[in-house]
Amino acid sequence: MDTLVTAPVTPEIRADVIETDAVIIGAGPVGLFQVFELGLLEIKAHVIDSLAYAGGQPMELYPDKPIFDIPAVPVCTGKELTDALMKQIEPFKPTFHFGSEVSTVLQQPDGRFFVETGKGTQFLTKTIFIAAGVGAFQPRTLKVDGVEKYEGSQVHYRVKNPADFAGKNLVILGGGDSALDWTLNFVAEGPNKAESVILIHRRDGFKAAPANVAKMRELCDAYEMQFIVGQVTGLDERDNQLVGVKVTGSDGVTRVVPMDAMLIFFGLSPKLGPIAQWGLDIERKQLVVDTEKFSTNVPGIFAVGDINTYPGKKKLILSGFHECALAAFGASPIINPEKRVLLQYTTTSPKLHKVLGVETPTFD
Repeated sequence: MDTLVTAPVTPEIRADVIETDAVIIGAGPVGLFQVFELGLLEIKAHVIDSLAYAGGQPMELYPDKPIFDIPAVPVCTGKELTDALMKQIEPFKPTFHFGSEVSTVLQQPDGRFFVETGKGTQFLTKTIFIAAGVGAFQPRTLKVDGVEKYEGSQVHYRVKNPADFAGKNLVILGGGDSALDWTLNFVAEGPNKAESVILIHRRDGFKAAPANVAKMRELCDAYEMQFIVGQVTGLDERDNQLVGVKVTGSDGVTRVVPMDAMLIFFGLSPKLGPIAQWGLDIERKQLVVDTEKFSTNVPGIFAVGDINTYPGKKKLILSGFHECALAAFGASPIINPEKRVLLQYTTTSPKLHKVLGVETPTFD
């Protein structure tokens, strides 16, 4: 049996250590649904996230972007999905620890795990659920000298408030779904319509949805936007303002493209951070799990959502939800070894209705 790599020194466990059955690392959609699945089994959880709020990647990168593949929900935004999940887990009263990153995980002689955050909060927990998305995700940045000083003012790696870009001359970099989605969003008629939009990508091929690529090309043909094949290689600055970018095209010629703001969507760079030091099997920066209970190689540590990998893995929110259910059932014998867990249905189980705080319906 694999065991967690332990530190050469015993941690100093303080009197205020929090003892719990489960710690969930990550408060994105999958982490929030893990709270729900554990709650149905009467397991209370503490949730840790490096962000200052719940919602994870959808809230951080595309809170207003529509999501169409949540079962029984035709369309919702990242914010609406987060709000609904938070409402769903209210009966289980999870404790959130925002703005914190787990720095230490050590297995103790009694089988529990000592968990400590960078802020010094300590836990002793029977189980850990890693739902950290792609890890401590960071947007891949533009590698051009001097661009850092404009980040947050004229250079952006995410769109938090689309209205901030209305009426502006925008340059958008990237060839994936986010770049195309926001390009089409800011070209479309509406309150967030930009004055102009220029999409720049290093090649004439895209990883985005073909329908969106076709729509983008139609808009270019109609002179409603522009697409340039090339790379940003420099900045055009004036009076401490960014007034344009230097774009080197496929012909080797560098041209200056004027702009008010630049949106960069080069994808995310997964950074496992301290997770890489916890003795877990890792494959291409993802945690290897089984498909029975989504356990890592260390019993008691589970991984759900985009952070894990297994044969046939699909990085979809709905796949993560499925993983949460099996992980919760897999963890129950560790948390309550004497308790037999039976599969019950929320439609008919009086016990689950009591846990959820709802009345058991009666049928004539």
